[in-house]
Amino acid sequence: MRKRYLAKNLLSIPVLFLLLAIAACKKEKPPVVVIPIATPTTLGLYEADSGEYKELIIPITQVGTQNIPNGGYSLVFDTGSGGMVLDAQGILPASMITSNGFNFAGDSTTVNGVTITSQTTMLEYGADDNSITKVYGNLAFAAVTIGDQNGSIIVKRLPFFIYYKAVDVNNNVLGAHFFDTFGVCSEYIGFPDNEYITSPFSYFDPGNGLTRGFKLAELGTSNFSFDGTYVPGVITLGLTSADLSSSSGFVMNKMSYYAGEGYDPFIPSSITYNSKTFSSDVLFDTGTSGYSYLEDPTWPDTTTQLATNSNISLATTSGFNYSYTITQTDNFTYVENPNTSGGEFTDMSIEFFLTNEYLLLPTFHLARSLRCHLNI
Repeated sequence: MRKRYLAKNLLSIPVLFLLLAIAACKKEKPPVVVIPIATPTTLGLYEADSGEYKELIIPITQVGTQNIPNGGYSLVFDTGSGGMVLDAQGILPASMITSNGFNFAGDSTTVNGVTITSQTTMLEYGADDNSITKVYGNLAFAAVTIGDQNGSIIVKRLPFFIYYKAVDVNNNVLGAHFFDTFGVCSEYIGFPDNEYITSPFSYFDPGNGLTRGFKLAELGTSNFSFDGTYVPGVITLGLTSADLSSSSGFVMNKMSYYAGEGYDPFIPSSITYNSKTFSSDVLFDTGTSGYSYLEDPTWPDTTTQLATNSNISLATTSGFNYSYTITQTDNFTYVENPNTSGGEFTDMSIEFFLTNEYLLLPTFHLARSLRCHLNI
């Protein structure tokens, strides 16, 4: 409703204008507002161990308007890929999901607070040609709650890959949410129209004075359990100047950028096993469990598991060193020829993270040995 004034009150208008004019001539400096430096945000992870395979699990408890019951969906926390990959079942109506794609018209549609686009692609995951999983889906956007009642963050508009089908190397269809993945490296999932998806953490603003990126604490072995033990503070979001300084103890490994693919997480290294040395790009990968894979171009064709008590060491071109010994229960390792296996890189499994800290920001890959840090 528009307010009306009585005629007698109109006499005060010139005086009001005059007062405003006088006040306008008397300018004062605005107060200086000091925005305090933000405190990094921490998140916990669930540490699970089936007896053969260790996994890091991060829950997703809301996607769009859909609250996910029973503690949310459990996504594999994966330093070896970029982008959240989530099954559409339970997120979109069943009538929209078919074995050949999503059922909707136009360039996009929004259902349950999730905007799904017509941009599609197929993703491949696996250490070599014998372990390929193919995942089919579309580019989508939604507000997503990462974490659960123990601690969470909300990314208000997160681009992610929503899939309608995942199949193994023998083309067997995998079960619902079997391949849900939370990829945190700076690699992209690309789409035809130059759209891309990368780490969900890239879309989280850590606050004033902090650099986007995260630290993954040394995991140790005491918290892994069959059902998964929640461990607080494993992830730190938002990097301080101290984290990025030369005195932090991290060894900096610069990643290469490729158009349409983002920052490649592979690090050139020299690898030695059983007194034999070869060069290979290396991926430090929480998403690979049970076995590490050495891609030696001089190895005979047959993929072979190295014997107990074998020693493996690597040195990155930037000076980071890591070594381990195969035991009867840990650090199982295969060696194979990349020319016949299809493996493009040497893959260090989740065992690496049991004794090392890890830090990632958009253009650099960092790793740190806790033992070395304590000796500085």
